[in-house]
Amino acid sequence: MNLRIVARQLSVIAWLIGLTMLFSISAAWPEIGGQSEFETRGFWSLLLTVGVCGIVGLSLRMAGGKVSDTLYRKEAMAVVGLSWVLATVLGGLPYYFSETIYTSIDGQEIPMGLADSIFESQSGFSTTGATVLTDIENQQWVPRCILFWRSSTHFLGGLGIIVLFVAILGQGSAGKALMRAEMPGPSKEGSQERMQHAAWNFAAIYCALNLILTIILRLEGMTWFEAICHAFGTMATGGFSTLNASLGGFNSKTIEYTVIVFMILAGTNFTLIYLLTLGKFRKFITDPEWRTYMGILAIATALVIVVGIFESHDFDRQDKLSAGAEFELAFRDGLFQVVSIMTTTGFCTADFDLWNNFSRGLLVVLMFVGGCAGSTGGGMKVIRIILYTKILGREVERSFHPAVVRHIRLAGEAVTDPDLPRNILVYVGLIGAIIVMSWLGLTWIELDRTWIEAGHPAHNKLIDSGTAVCATLHNIGPGLGIVGATRNYAPFSDSSKILFTLLMMLGRLELFAVLVLVMPSFWRD
Repeated sequence: MNLRIVARQLSVIAWLIGLTMLFSISAAWPEIGGQSEFETRGFWSLLLTVGVCGIVGLSLRMAGGKVSDTLYRKEAMAVVGLSWVLATVLGGLPYYFSETIYTSIDGQEIPMGLADSIFESQSGFSTTGATVLTDIENQQWVPRCILFWRSSTHFLGGLGIIVLFVAILGQGSAGKALMRAEMPGPSKEGSQERMQHAAWNFAAIYCALNLILTIILRLEGMTWFEAICHAFGTMATGGFSTLNASLGGFNSKTIEYTVIVFMILAGTNFTLIYLLTLGKFRKFITDPEWRTYMGILAIATALVIVVGIFESHDFDRQDKLSAGAEFELAFRDGLFQVVSIMTTTGFCTADFDLWNNFSRGLLVVLMFVGGCAGSTGGGMKVIRIILYTKILGREVERSFHPAVVRHIRLAGEAVTDPDLPRNILVYVGLIGAIIVMSWLGLTWIELDRTWIEAGHPAHNKLIDSGTAVCATLHNIGPGLGIVGATRNYAPFSDSSKILFTLLMMLGRLELFAVLVLVMPSFWRD
């Protein structure tokens, strides 16, 4: 392991974090943030963190010295894993320095500690959207410039810190290794030039969609500050909002339908969107992953709406609604929450924790599916679900036809990679093992008192803990019960918040780039 080249690469990451933080400082001025006066506390906390980023970057650069740019797979995986650790720590300092406040269950005002700050930072960078903050509209507790930085971590995390790094700086063969390590999904191959070109395309499409959505949201009634923050949260499939009631706080049909469309785009493979811009519409609509993705969204939405209407008044937001208005509300709420959960965005327009058991259970299942490969969505990815079901079908067939030779086919072509079935099965097995161990660990760490004090029955602890683990591992944010649509992660202990932080990073980097960091053999020459 060449630690010097790792340190040298990490120095650029530290400087990149500091540079982007400078943009958030501008929100300290009332003309930009929309508050009544200049935010001294938020301004100095961000500026201090920028200084820390500069010092850390300089120290890492000096430790790296003058080394060659040859970056092999092992060093690339170390850079990716450690860059997310570094970004999380540096990104959490503004919360800590500004003493951003949240309230405990009994209403006590609590400044964010290190565990809270690291949790909030990782939630932003991993585009999870889980939060410990209880009143983000209170500018005395949460400065607007801190709120803007919070949304900016979504922008960086959705784009991918390493993808941005490669798109801007190139890095040759090093860039190719870095991109493979950060995005270890089943479909990344190509030359150095193609990898950098892919990084540029991803970044260009991502930034363009952010800009388009920002303008549309502004025209639909948001302020520029709100529009930018919600565009960042939407296109990164993150879910951080500027309102306590999330996107539902705007009470606007047009905003909700607009965000639905862009959440679907954010969960789509950006390579397909690029092909669409080239006029290759047929390739877009015939892609098997995208068709499965849209099919799951359509079926899940229909089930939630039908069961919700006939089961109870799941979708009522007012005392009285006409039949037409009731159906439109059911359609909009059902569609919004299905899209929000499956794309792992986590925005809320309704308290789905009050829905019937079938609909809530379906949302939990959608947490595992996620978006398409090559999108900003989390979860297991639709392509893995497709391949996993095909692999299982082949193995079942082999149980009664052991001599049969059946290739896995995708889009009419045989999948020739001999390691793919093993990789898919290992990934799914690891996901299951991590969920079970984390689920049991969380129920052991947290006392029943946490649920009782939060006003929830203690017997809900097992289900709530399970959905909290799934919601953080799959980068969604809200779960059920104590972490439901109208709740947050503030009641949990620091130990649980650190566990959630690790789960969020595992989910964002798809396990392996994080797990290798704890293997002693990884660090040996």
